Amino acid sequence: MTPPEWLDDDAGPVVRPYALTRGRARSSADDLDLIAMVTASGNAPRDPAEISPEQWRILDITARATSVVDIASDLDLAIGVVRVLLGDLQDQGLIRVRPPAQVAPLPSERILKEVINGLRAL
Repeated sequence: MTPPEWLDDDAGPVVRPYALTRGRARSSADDLDLIAMVTASGNAPRDPAEISPEQWRILDITARATSVVDIASDLDLAIGVVRVLLGDLQDQGLIRVRPPAQVAPLPSERILKEVINGLRAL
């Protein structure tokens, strides 16, 4: 008798990403920037049974502000899967997402050329 295909002797049970997201590939968090900061809101889930082990881990990780990409790395999951899980948590009000800080605009090309010309004149 052969073992089930979903069991890997070295890794244990293998769960495909679509099983973690209940077959969904999109969520309300699809537009999350990879460097957006995620923080647990401190609210208790309405139904703790609906929160997956991965989502409990996300809530644990985000006790401190953590970027989306760091969450994916800590969970060892694909970004798409993490975005779906984060979207579910965000829809339930269990996490807060802060977009990345805006970077100051770069100086215009004209100003850079004037600086270079001024340095050359020295």
